[in-house]
Amino acid sequence: MVLTTRQAIFAVARQLTNHERVVSTTGYICRDTHAAGDRPENFYMIGSMGIASSTAMGIALAQPGETVVVFDGDGAALMGLGALPAIASVAPENLIHVVFDNEAYASTGRQPTYSSSVDLAALAQAAGYRVVRKVDTEAALLSAWQEIRKQRGPVFLLVKCVPDEGAPMERVGLEPEAITARFMEAIHGTNERF
Repeated sequence: MVLTTRQAIFAVARQLTNHERVVSTTGYICRDTHAAGDRPENFYMIGSMGIASSTAMGIALAQPGETVVVFDGDGAALMGLGALPAIASVAPENLIHVVFDNEAYASTGRQPTYSSSVDLAALAQAAGYRVVRKVDTEAALLSAWQEIRKQRGPVFLLVKCVPDEGAPMERVGLEPEAITARFMEAIHGTNERF
């Protein structure tokens, strides 16, 4: 059975450890990540579409001893396509790029994206990610997640899903400055700059 975006995010979020830092794209993915389990190791890209993967790449390069996970959407990934070859070129071994692909800009009215005809996993493969997986069920997602966590990155995991019905989750109740400070403290033990 195909998952909704929220179900897919919750499934992965329940598996996270304190050694896995998450950079979440804006919109409903950000809200769902927060609702699935807010923690200092989560960095929410509030109002900044298309740059979560680039931000995560920088963190992964600066913190090679920690696993950095991107929770991205198909619309955001399509907006920032230049990040795919950049990530593949610098090849951070500790980066896992998860794209929840519901073929829609869900938080702005469910307008369709191009991912129904553009295979983002094939783009990641062509860009040069070391590991690329594509799943569309919870069982396949959980199996792939356990496998890719052990792989040398960069890793790309495309999760085909459908938009959620009903009301969205609550907005993240933290200001960007507070998100940044606590994330930096979770990484460094201090809120000084990288």
